[in-house]
Amino acid sequence: MKRFLIITLTISVFATGNLMSQPVVGLDTWFNHESKKDSGKPFHYLWTDTEFSGYSRWGESFVARGAKLTTIGKPDSKTLSGIDIYILVDPDTTTESPAPNYIMPDDIKAITVWVKKGGVLAILANDAPNCEFTHLNQLACQFGMTFNHVTLHPVPGDDFGPGASKNLPDHPLFKDVRKIYIKEVSDINLSGSAKAILKENGKVLIAENKVGKGYVFAIGDPWIYNEYIDHDRLPESFDNRKAAENLTDLLLGYGRKK
Repeated sequence: MKRFLIITLTISVFATGNLMSQPVVGLDTWFNHESKKDSGKPFHYLWTDTEFSGYSRWGESFVARGAKLTTIGKPDSKTLSGIDIYILVDPDTTTESPAPNYIMPDDIKAITVWVKKGGVLAILANDAPNCEFTHLNQLACQFGMTFNHVTLHPVPGDDFGPGASKNLPDHPLFKDVRKIYIKEVSDINLSGSAKAILKENGKVLIAENKVGKGYVFAIGDPWIYNEYIDHDRLPESFDNRKAAENLTDLLLGYGRKK
């Protein structure tokens, strides 16, 4: 009778960069730091915000793909070294915060170095006058992008038609996507190696750039927060949920190459 030796190996992965490591997605809460006036409770584009104003549903798509969610305060080399993807959304204006944290030169240097080393940066801005463009553009221009202080796709009330983008290009972001909804968006000027993902009437609404070993994605709108990722309010003809899942895959794909 033969005897068999069964060896069970348990592998714990701790090091960032290991092929089996869990990607970490950091959402900015320093430049976007709004709070409710009545309670002082933070809200707006947060993983933990389950109301229409939050990113809880987008966060779930990252978790479903094995990623870990976290939030990021002031970015520095130590903080950024612990994440693979950095999502920077709608920096505060003085009407949104009495003392906004502006994107300063030391922030720009830390983020730029991190991207060049392999970090994945997603900038989801906003339209005028809902976004602090001056300092945001000082960061974005490092990657060949500047946001214009305009409002495109204005949507009156619940007339969702003006917010529709159709005839989408052949890009991984739009795989199996027929139509997306983007409400009140700023367009982007491009330079250097930055490329348009989505253009309408000669204006760039979504862009990307490969910078060093890293990747930068940009859109002039917070876009896929809870109100407009599913069909609670959004008509069934829009495919924002699929586009959001594609964006998740796109960012994680570049993040795993780090």
